[in-house]
Amino acid sequence: MHQQPISNEVALRIALAARALPGISVGEVIEGLKSELGDRIDEEGLSKITVTALKTAIGQTYDLDGEEDGEDTTVPLAALKEAVRILWGEIDAAQKTLPPIEPYQDGDIPDSVRIAVASNNKEQLDGHFGSCQRYLIYQLSATEMRLIDIRSALEADLSDDKNAFRVSLIKDCHVIYIVSIGGPAAAKVIKGGLYPMKVTEGGAAREVLSELQKAIATSPPPWLAKILGVADGNRVKNYKAAATTV
Repeated sequence: MHQQPISNEVALRIALAARALPGISVGEVIEGLKSELGDRIDEEGLSKITVTALKTAIGQTYDLDGEEDGEDTTVPLAALKEAVRILWGEIDAAQKTLPPIEPYQDGDIPDSVRIAVASNNKEQLDGHFGSCQRYLIYQLSATEMRLIDIRSALEADLSDDKNAFRVSLIKDCHVIYIVSIGGPAAAKVIKGGLYPMKVTEGGAAREVLSELQKAIATSPPPWLAKILGVADGNRVKNYKAAATTV
């Protein structure tokens, strides 16, 4: 059955609401909301969600008067209330702000590569491959860098193979930057034609990618030189200088 696509705004609210609910995944929140709203989950529908409806939707057993009904629960009432406020759109502006997408058409940036960055907040590299909220997509050359797309990874939690779904989401990219990635996921990333770059400490995405720009301009490693289309014989350190002496 065809499902109504979830907008970026709704996806953001759901992802942040899930974060407010200990032990509850994004997928569980979506499934719960579908039980209340059907397949069409939009801003109007979210505005009608109550604490009682959310509690029922995610299968919680918490008494809304503050008394437990005899079963333990992992989600306190305060967390349910916070999640409902988030679903209504009462999100802190700093959390909500995403960077603007810059215009781009194929061929605009010669000798460039496409990079995916696992992100949860603003324009930051701060995400695990298998759990980040979104991927920031950059087109990058030695002299230019543009953020050309932002892709929500929300629906991965509804897939039978979450890692494969995520790989398909960024399959047009050459490199994926993450703060961490598991072995099976890394194998699928590589099989999908992407080169994983792990930067454990994370950081501002553009600052991290500026290091890649320097490598492109001076001495890209063989894997990057291959992506850039550098001939086999020139895939050496300071390849530009080597090429000029031939």
